[in-house]
Amino acid sequence: MSAEIERNLGEQPIARIMREHNLKPHHLVATSPVEMTHKMVSRACKGRRLTSNTQSKVLQALNRATGKNYSLAGLFNY
Repeated sequence: MSAEIERNLGEQPIARIMREHNLKPHHLVATSPVEMTHKMVSRACKGRRLTSNTQSKVLQALNRATGKNYSLAGLFNY
């Protein structure tokens, strides 16, 4: 049997970055150039394990919303 993968990893650095810029999940969804949901952003902040595709969407939206150039390693600690 395979070992159970830990899915809840606690608050991620993206949550702190969003607070610093006074951003809510809606801001990222509104600025995203690709289809994205509020649930994706909320799960990213809470530390639910995301697919690499979803991580990329969140990263791209955050970079557009803040005007900065963050990396995946700076947003997620898993």
